[in-house]
Amino acid sequence: MSLVTIEEILENYRAQFAPVVPFQPGYDRLVQLDFTVTNTELRGEMLNDTGKFCDYINQKLIRAGAKYGIGGYNEHRAVYSRSPVFDAEKTGEEPRRLHLGTDIWGNAGTAVMAPLDSVVHSFAFNDHFGDYGTTIILSHMLGGINFYTLYGHLGLDSIRDLQEGKPIQKGEVFANFGIPEENGHWPPHLHFQVIKDLQGWKGDYPGVCKFTERETYLQNCPDPDLLLQLNQYIG
Repeated sequence: MSLVTIEEILENYRAQFAPVVPFQPGYDRLVQLDFTVTNTELRGEMLNDTGKFCDYINQKLIRAGAKYGIGGYNEHRAVYSRSPVFDAEKTGEEPRRLHLGTDIWGNAGTAVMAPLDSVVHSFAFNDHFGDYGTTIILSHMLGGINFYTLYGHLGLDSIRDLQEGKPIQKGEVFANFGIPEENGHWPPHLHFQVIKDLQGWKGDYPGVCKFTERETYLQNCPDPDLLLQLNQYIG
């Protein structure tokens, strides 16, 4: 008898999930953003200047008439060259470039909601240039299987007075998109990641891996759109 996978469970329960961000199908527009090496607009000075990077994202949304930008799962990205968090130049090791979550780009202060009933597993302020900044991990039980969702680049007030073990109801606003000073110095966005096994991590888990570790990490971090169900609205 084969075991049911978390991917199968998420597919079976897809009609029951609450939105993670306040997106209105049929009214709001969603545009896909590309951060691979094929995007020649993102180079050098723009990547290294957070203000210019923010302006770039804002202009992309304005020109598309979109409320949110989205993308990034299983994407081999050039943007991580901006941060030593993802590089290993001093040791000569392979840099981390393969993105394991979905990014939703939008305005600072945008509400973040729990897609289903949850418990706060852990949280942290990962305050390094290019890191997650404010981070919350929620634990879920669905179809008899425990798994986790990670929310990175949040506002710092999202973890004030927060406690591990706190219950979060489906659809409850529990966080918001942070400003660059609170979110690891990125343009405002949410990094959303589904994780089967946290492997002992608390308040953090790799959201980017080495390309040679791709299969191992993707096996542990399934496609976030199984929960988000937003890719169908990309225009």
